[in-house]
Amino acid sequence: MTPDEKKLTERRVSVVTLGCVKNTADSESLLGQLARGGARIASDPGEADTVVINTCGFIEDAKRESLQAIQEAVEKKKRGEIRKIVVMGCLSERYKKELSAEIPEVDSFFGSDEMGNVLAALGIDYKKELLGERLLLTPSHFAYLKISEGCDNPCSFCAIPLMRGLHHSKPMDRVLAEAQSLAAGGVREIILIGQDTTYYGLDIDGQRRLPVLLEKLHEVEGLDWIRLMYAYPAKFPLELLDSFSALPKLCRYIDMPIQHVADPVLRSMRRGISTRALRELLETVSTRVPNIAIRTTLLVGYPEESEKDFDLLYDFVREFRFHRLGVFTYSQEDGTAAFDLGDPIPAAVKAERRNALMELQKGIARERNERQVGSRVRVLIDRKEDGMAVGRTEWDAPEIDQEVFVEPSDRAAVGAFADVEVTDATEYDLYATA
Repeated sequence: MTPDEKKLTERRVSVVTLGCVKNTADSESLLGQLARGGARIASDPGEADTVVINTCGFIEDAKRESLQAIQEAVEKKKRGEIRKIVVMGCLSERYKKELSAEIPEVDSFFGSDEMGNVLAALGIDYKKELLGERLLLTPSHFAYLKISEGCDNPCSFCAIPLMRGLHHSKPMDRVLAEAQSLAAGGVREIILIGQDTTYYGLDIDGQRRLPVLLEKLHEVEGLDWIRLMYAYPAKFPLELLDSFSALPKLCRYIDMPIQHVADPVLRSMRRGISTRALRELLETVSTRVPNIAIRTTLLVGYPEESEKDFDLLYDFVREFRFHRLGVFTYSQEDGTAAFDLGDPIPAAVKAERRNALMELQKGIARERNERQVGSRVRVLIDRKEDGMAVGRTEWDAPEIDQEVFVEPSDRAAVGAFADVEVTDATEYDLYATA
């Protein structure tokens, strides 16, 4: 063994992942390359001599979290606890020059699509033949599968195109190869992600190919569930709805971030859809795919959101009764089209609006869950906790949606499916017996 090879095998690398599940998938691919390149992986940064921080720069809170992680690593380096710091991801993509000047203790800064350069900085060759091979950060029975990168939508509040670039679809053969590799490793559920999954294929041949991709993924042996996230509402391909009827493995679940419903706000946000069209789309989805769970994300406190606009949004949520719902408050981001509108709505008002919507949703969720008491549902068990098995239905994505707590735990194995009877319900959880 040469001195360089010995140095490589002795290196302990830890990858700190912040932000969204797209970053999780990126970190898993990086870890796969590191492991095959001879580096030893340390799950705890305190046990590593090299720390890679995969940052998020989406909103102000995410930036602060990323900067805090970088500063913690810098302090460890100053104390001699680690030797090397590499920063990658969205925050680094957006502010590389500024960060390099302000935090010279970091050895290297890389953007969100520079894995080869990250590996080179760690002394490891980037192997294209390993594309799709990952070390999962999730439990081994489910995984996120990124089908595209970047975004072409012109949303005024969003900095993602500044950090991730314009939309480009991952070639279908690569997506399928990755899905097959994951299934062969024991993954039962894949969660399709991208900035806009419904745009898949348009940049390749001018056609939306998501329904075709779903058909091919449905044929992958070993997979039981396919879950669809990040479906953009404007120009939503209605033919996609046929896939839910034709493909039993496709979970009756769709994540469609609508952000708002008031026409003045939608126009200013550049969402490409009207209140009427949005309402018609949601009603069409609910009608054509019975028993589907629709998850959405809302944005409150946008600069041009009036009290009347918020009231309209509140009434819409109360009327439509989304199955799953999250709310963000507006964060002014430099470089976006909305930046020049300022940030006139006080933080306290933003928080009040967010809390009002979440309190409304809490009541809706409780009513929906209470109606499930006495029913039988199929759950995928994610873990054991306090003597109970904890799983999810097909109507729940991991980490963001509700869970089902099952007794007795010895009748439900982690990574396996269990048929359970719901015995009790809270706002965001179900309780059941196996």
